[in-house]
Amino acid sequence: MNDLTNVTTGEVRMSYVHLFKPYAFMPGQEEKFSVTVLLPKGDADTLARIQAAIEAAKQKGISGKWNGACPPVLPVPVYDGDGVRPSDGMPFGAECKGHWVFTASAKADYPPEVVDLRGNPIINQSEIYSGMYGRVNISFFPYAIGGKKGIGCGLGPVQKLRDGEALGGSAPSAAQAFGTTTQPGMPNTQTVQTTQPGYGTAPTMSSTPWNGTHMQGSSPGGVNPITGQPY
Repeated sequence: MNDLTNVTTGEVRMSYVHLFKPYAFMPGQEEKFSVTVLLPKGDADTLARIQAAIEAAKQKGISGKWNGACPPVLPVPVYDGDGVRPSDGMPFGAECKGHWVFTASAKADYPPEVVDLRGNPIINQSEIYSGMYGRVNISFFPYAIGGKKGIGCGLGPVQKLRDGEALGGSAPSAAQAFGTTTQPGMPNTQTVQTTQPGYGTAPTMSSTPWNGTHMQGSSPGGVNPITGQPY
């Protein structure tokens, strides 16, 4: 693919996974497919390609939506997982430490392909959950909405590479919830635990400004790392 704004990541961890059904994080918001991506800071190759893609999106914005001028402070959708939220000074969740954090999303009528290690479509939705590891195809784009300008992140195909510790834990079994036991003369049935996807600790914005070289987050006027939409 020759589009400079498009990137396929190396191995990342995924949180807030909504890949099979569009979801709105706040009432009244547009429902979208989305995933929050935790990119290890040691993956210099993916980081460099993301930086180049954001720069390419910036040039598209200057020549298009932004009428020839770049915003003096350019909000970008990538945040420092070792930073803190500018709204309340609280740190990111523990799973975000040592990572760059960003949310990619797609409109409800553009569902992402979700495939396994061999490229086969994943049909069983229980295989896809917050905490798993994989690769994500993303595209960066300029936006100008309601007087706000910045760079957004679009979601493309997703590939699961391996399992990981689920973020948000598991639902209790019936026996754990109700203290039930097998009754005499009744067959013993297997207890099944189901992982609840998409409910890890919410990653939030870093207040460290973008400096054009390192992915250091953006101003509070940027894109929400959870919803993938402009503030």
